[in-house]
Amino acid sequence: MPSKIALEIKNLYKTYKDGKVKALNGVDLTIYKGEIFGLLGPNGAGKSTLINVLTTLANKTSGEIIINGLDFAKFPSEAKTYLGVVPQEFNFNWFEKVEDIVVQQAGFYGMPAGEAKERAEILLKRLGLWDKKDTVSMKLSGGMKRRLMIVRALIHKPEILILDEPSAGVDVDLRREMWEFVRELNQEGVTIILTTHYLEEAENLCDRVGIINKGNIVEVGTVKELLSELKKDTLVLNIVGEIKNLPDRYRLKDDGILETDLLHGEDLYVITNELHSKGVQVTGIRNKTNRLEEVFINKVSQ
Repeated sequence: MPSKIALEIKNLYKTYKDGKVKALNGVDLTIYKGEIFGLLGPNGAGKSTLINVLTTLANKTSGEIIINGLDFAKFPSEAKTYLGVVPQEFNFNWFEKVEDIVVQQAGFYGMPAGEAKERAEILLKRLGLWDKKDTVSMKLSGGMKRRLMIVRALIHKPEILILDEPSAGVDVDLRREMWEFVRELNQEGVTIILTTHYLEEAENLCDRVGIINKGNIVEVGTVKELLSELKKDTLVLNIVGEIKNLPDRYRLKDDGILETDLLHGEDLYVITNELHSKGVQVTGIRNKTNRLEEVFINKVSQ
């Protein structure tokens, strides 16, 4: 029976030579096929080390990594074929043309040249780079370079795509475009693992999230499960109407803007109905802060 697990990490350690720094301190993590999994953590938490170990840029000290049922230590070449990796830093040859970079990558996985060119065309068109196929990569914009990294990672049809800070250094519009592309890939059956500093990105994209701190996985759960740990949400309300005799829970922040706290388990209609009874109409509601960010801060400060 085929495994439903895409990646399994068991008791993974990475200790540097002096033995004093444990970048990974017994990490246990299971990622299932077809999910988008977000790995969150502050700088120095172990995110990059974990990605580097998975991509053989760093050697583990001990522990097991199983990719699609294969022990990475015993079958490294075969296991790697299931992985596509988009690192933080641009690491292609800046003097090579866009199409050549992608086709050359396909060759590393034994893909025939004809098939590689056909797939490169499909992917480059899909990410809006086909008209740049003969352009030397150093002349691309930062956003185009990021897209080229994604095309290169996908050329061999990996089942698992690792995105290390995919939105770093890109503008808001491109970030949204990349989110949509990630969703499309996932709907096509690709398992996505992403590290990110953008908590909004994790909340919008991820089925589950793992929080890593000081080399330890401190929490794993669905976004809904993690958000349920919040005792309250602080809401910003856009309102129309005369403000008078409102309960203390409402705080006037500006003309036509109120803040209030919604306790966990409390229905939003309690607030809107209460204001309506006072002759105040609510025209807009938003969270004051990213809710997942609050969970994240609480976890890493423990």
